[in-house]
Amino acid sequence: MDWGLKNRLARIISPADNRALMLAVDHGYFLGPTEKLEDLKKTIAPLAKHCDSLMITRGALRTSVNPDYPVPVVLRVSGGTSIIGEDLSQEDITVSIKDALRLNVSAVAMSVFVGSKYEYQTIVNLGKLVNEAEEYGIPVLAVTAVGKEIGTKDARYLSLACRTAAEQGAHIVKTYFCENFEKVVKSCPVPIIIAGGKKIPEKDALKLTFDALKAGAVGVDMGRNIWQSDNPVAMIKAVHSIVHGSNNAEQAFTLYKQLSGKLNQNNKPKTNLTKIKITNLKTNLTKIKITNLKTNLTKIKITNLKTNLTKIKITNLKRILIKNQKNVISFLI
Repeated sequence: MDWGLKNRLARIISPADNRALMLAVDHGYFLGPTEKLEDLKKTIAPLAKHCDSLMITRGALRTSVNPDYPVPVVLRVSGGTSIIGEDLSQEDITVSIKDALRLNVSAVAMSVFVGSKYEYQTIVNLGKLVNEAEEYGIPVLAVTAVGKEIGTKDARYLSLACRTAAEQGAHIVKTYFCENFEKVVKSCPVPIIIAGGKKIPEKDALKLTFDALKAGAVGVDMGRNIWQSDNPVAMIKAVHSIVHGSNNAEQAFTLYKQLSGKLNQNNKPKTNLTKIKITNLKTNLTKIKITNLKTNLTKIKITNLKTNLTKIKITNLKRILIKNQKNVISFLI
């Protein structure tokens, strides 16, 4: 393997920990302006500094990423069908290596549809892409097990798909996580990166990340589970804490909630108020209503009121103390 190719691989998979966090934003090449990816520039900008590399198409790169962008690019070079077409597996190479060089990419990526109608076409295209890319020291990432036609993504099938891609010369393989994923890793001689897949709850996506790395994957290429999250920046930081940190899934989810302001939201103090005391009022007060306080209030004391107070309503408080209120006829918690 030439120095240049090794150097580019090191930009994608960190030599420090042999881990990779790739942000996938290439969905538009077949999905169009999918939810939360309508404005690419707006989506990418706050997330860029938290990933190791960006998987993107050349059109999106040229229009939506500033040239001073510091993160390496993995350029998708395959396409040819859309989500409304008959067969997503009918892809071909759509970008030349020369154009990839002009864009200063760190790797190129294409999909391989093992077991589909167009299996032969995509596998042969992978081999041809490797031939040309290696002439210029550019790594190739093969994306396997994609497409609506692909059936069960179990360890047997994924092992076949990943090994086939590696045998054709792919330097990295991207695939899905599955039960007994260790078997997939063991059978593939090149690094495996896990696809994030469709949007799932944040806690589940973080567990997927942790379990995949524990089973031997070197990283994740996550898109929808980051930028379709309620808080994309918090989510990518949580994923990063697993990929390049020591957090497990639960710790990462706690971090996500902290960064999102969701941790103990119902009881989160918005004031230092701890006690309310109402006493000795000589007034015509007839009603007290205290409701939905987001505070650490623990005590209310109402005593010795010389008034015709007839109703007190207090909700969402931890402790209530009421004394000597003979006229109170309605008390609701």
